[in-house]
Amino acid sequence: MIILKNRDEIRKMRESGRIAAQVRDEIARRVSPGVTTGELDAAAASLMASMGATSAFLGYHGYPGNICISIDSEVVHGIPGGRRIELGQIVSLDIGVVFDGFVGDTATTVMVGVTDPEVIRLVRATEMALAAGVDKARAGNRLGDLSHAVEERVVNAGFSVVRDFVGHGIGRKMHEDPQIPNYGTPGRGPKLKVGMTLAIEPMVNMGEAAVEVLADGWTVRTMDRKPSAHFEHTVAIGEDGPEILTVP
Repeated sequence: MIILKNRDEIRKMRESGRIAAQVRDEIARRVSPGVTTGELDAAAASLMASMGATSAFLGYHGYPGNICISIDSEVVHGIPGGRRIELGQIVSLDIGVVFDGFVGDTATTVMVGVTDPEVIRLVRATEMALAAGVDKARAGNRLGDLSHAVEERVVNAGFSVVRDFVGHGIGRKMHEDPQIPNYGTPGRGPKLKVGMTLAIEPMVNMGEAAVEVLADGWTVRTMDRKPSAHFEHTVAIGEDGPEILTVP
């Protein structure tokens, strides 16, 4: 069941989204060679607490971190720990917070001194695919219109979308209906309505779309070990079009 949000609920989601975005941007600034993923995770927890929020991820189905940190060929759900960031890597940060009963969810991919033009192009294409999906989050469109816009941008750039993991509705819970694939057919799927709140999150691989879950039960990695990028916004569908809620 797709849960439509009223104006007061959207207002509260703006606050949770704002906090998630501030944490995202601050942690992104701290990503540098030599820093451990565990240190970034601890910093994120401290920032959330300072703003009266909690992690939406910690303990969720047993997840052990406050945020997800995925490096290079890791797609999503990387567990923070003792691993040190290295020059030339791409680091995907997935941030989820709970504030006043509502969830804000956002992600970005940080390039750490990357010079490889194909990796740079991958990251930029993923960010632009997110923008294309957000633009289609308008009342009257179909979910397939949004999903197709993401896929089209990715495929035209010569990359592939992950099909095993998708975006989702969001609100009082991290995952609500509908699921939001990053691939689809225009004109198909549920009609988008004012009050819907969506976590749109392209996960884009440089090589093949196939992924696998590692032995830790969480970390998702590309099967061909080529890099993957991830961007995400929480978006509300309003009378005048999409409103990105995960802005600082």
